[in-house]
Amino acid sequence: MNVLVVGSGGREHAYVDALARSKNIGRLYAAPGNAGMAEQAECLDVAVDDLEGLVAAAQQRDVGLVVVGPEVPLVAGLVDALIEVEIPALGPTKAAAHLEGSKAFMKDLCRRARIPTAGYRTFNEASEAIAYAESIETWPHVIKADGLAAGKGVLIVHDTTAAVAAVRTVMLEQAFGDSGSRIVFEEFLVGEELSVMALVDGETVAVLEPSRDHKAAFDGDEGPNTGGMGAFSPSRLLTRRTYEQIEERVLVPTVHTMAKEGRTFRGVLYAGLMLTAEGPMVLEFNVRGGDPEIEVLMPRLQTDALELFSAAAEGRLAELGEVNWSDDAACGVVLADGDYPSKVTPGKSIEGVAAAARHEGVRVYHMGTRRVDGQLVTAGGRVLCVVGLAPTLQGARARAYAAVDDISFQDMRWRTDIGWRELPAADSAASSAGAEASAGESTA
Repeated sequence: MNVLVVGSGGREHAYVDALARSKNIGRLYAAPGNAGMAEQAECLDVAVDDLEGLVAAAQQRDVGLVVVGPEVPLVAGLVDALIEVEIPALGPTKAAAHLEGSKAFMKDLCRRARIPTAGYRTFNEASEAIAYAESIETWPHVIKADGLAAGKGVLIVHDTTAAVAAVRTVMLEQAFGDSGSRIVFEEFLVGEELSVMALVDGETVAVLEPSRDHKAAFDGDEGPNTGGMGAFSPSRLLTRRTYEQIEERVLVPTVHTMAKEGRTFRGVLYAGLMLTAEGPMVLEFNVRGGDPEIEVLMPRLQTDALELFSAAAEGRLAELGEVNWSDDAACGVVLADGDYPSKVTPGKSIEGVAAAARHEGVRVYHMGTRRVDGQLVTAGGRVLCVVGLAPTLQGARARAYAAVDDISFQDMRWRTDIGWRELPAADSAASSAGAEASAGESTA
């Protein structure tokens, strides 16, 4: 089967890498792809928001499955357009993708389906939001832009002054564009954060292995939120009982409620969760695989990726049976450029990727790269995700950081503490100290 993967980041590179290992793969395409994907797939010069161009590309190349990575084409209706020409796609329709396209819709759905989540209020007017902020007595709170904001539209505020400033930034100054024309005020939850993803075929829910990412820009979970600075899998937090609670109280009710309301969901459903004293509670839903979580899951996947993705797209997950995973742990470290998530400067030469990839148990996924006259250069805020695999998290982490040492580009930055919450204190400190010696400002 010929397959087209839509997207240009690390998540899509991990999909391409997994699909390339399938025994039944035909021609593999990526649109637009990146320098890493070009080594395993033919990259097509079609943007992710060019729905007409993507459909035409799939038709012209006799594609039997389209795997849609990012949220933008999903929310715009790419899957609907593919359905019209009878091409199966791993991803939800526009109506189902609204689960991520609007945080207010997501919170309202949780309320209708009695899915545990934090208390909230939604505002369309800045004046009303400011008045509400001035009435709050217990802090902190969370303010979220309603629409898509590339993983950055979430602000934690600790007092009235900060909340009012955040409202003005998001709604009046439009720091996140039109996505901030409506905002959600949410109660702050205390606990351990975890993400659980599931493949869904409209009815059947196949829960994937757990993973945890690191959203904050700097060590110790300090600094602004990012799209993710690293991840690891599996997680000790997911006991069998917790796993069952998430499936029964969160994932299955979401899928069934969506179907009942005419928004049948097929694709990857991502639940961002907080494990509180009262049990798991939903922080967010995404309608696609997490990035960088997919980068630490795909290397552990033992079930044939093409068979699995096709079954989800075609409503056949129940026939496929259990999804199988390696017992190895995976730890992924994101290499970012300069001031990410603030403004970054692309076009910086990258050295050492081939050497890093030669390390035992290491994969290097390209998140924001391209080639200019044969030279690999940066093309985004998050540039590479270096993933180590080993029987233990400690071992996987050590392999990832050892490979990171081989890579360099101007103003390269990374967190030195990926996985720290689940490592023994001594191991975490020793590993971070070793990484600290080479972290910070690295130049080619």
